[in-house]
Amino acid sequence: MEFKSFPSPDDLLVLLTVARLGRFTAVADALETTHTTVSRRILALDKQLGGRTLERTPQGWELTELGRAAVSAAEGIEKSLTTLSTGLREGADVLSGVVRVSTSDGFGARIATPAIIRLQKQHPLLRVELLSATRRLSQNRSGVDIEVVPGTVEAGRSETMLLTDYVLRLYAGPGYAAENEMPTTVAELAHHPFISYVDSTLQVSELALQRDALPAGSAYFQSTSVFAQVEAVRSNGGIAMIAAFMVEGREDFVQVLPNEVRQVVQYWAAARPESMRSPAVQAVLAAFIQETRRMRKQLLPD
Repeated sequence: MEFKSFPSPDDLLVLLTVARLGRFTAVADALETTHTTVSRRILALDKQLGGRTLERTPQGWELTELGRAAVSAAEGIEKSLTTLSTGLREGADVLSGVVRVSTSDGFGARIATPAIIRLQKQHPLLRVELLSATRRLSQNRSGVDIEVVPGTVEAGRSETMLLTDYVLRLYAGPGYAAENEMPTTVAELAHHPFISYVDSTLQVSELALQRDALPAGSAYFQSTSVFAQVEAVRSNGGIAMIAAFMVEGREDFVQVLPNEVRQVVQYWAAARPESMRSPAVQAVLAAFIQETRRMRKQLLPD
């Protein structure tokens, strides 16, 4: 490759971050700079290389052929800097930088958070930003390194990884169970108030099935937050279909129709190919997988 002038290593690393996150605003946040500065650095790099490294698409910024070659060089710079940092820390295995993760409330709190904290204790220079959202896989590049979503995925350009299966079951609060005649058949659910997600905002079809497939009563309480649903059940507001790993074994939750109603859903992780090559992203994904294996009995109870 013949350059008009030698490219700035700093500008190459900015391009690498754009390739991983897809949005200038997300890159600005990750690098603690401004959208204008990111744009200026990319324009400077394009001038140095003699062509465009990025093109705008409905899915965000994507690399051109020249951009892919530049990112390959940037990954080499990143690896060299990591090796240098490791050497300066007397051979310690050092991970650093920012990894942005988007995931649902339940996975984020019960699985991702303990996994991340353990990883950061080993690698104190690693910073992770956890964003909560229960939705299907984004097709418009949400500015994150990793998306963890429930249900099926249509990856597009993303690379995907199955993290784990998990079980949904029906639960009620002990006060509700004591004050009401509990259903003995699925049909009898129609006589009970149901706690669920807000229908108009729920994007994950597998989670919508939890209500649509059951003859449950009116959804008196709906929330986009699974934690609010859990609290509504604990407060004896009705019956809800909840991930077992959120409540299994707690005395303030009673299983309803345990032998009749059981739904298995999957958690998938997805990331751009450029993100998947990041050692920090790989470490976070490995931590998630390790945590799901540790929690296997809670995720998939008998």
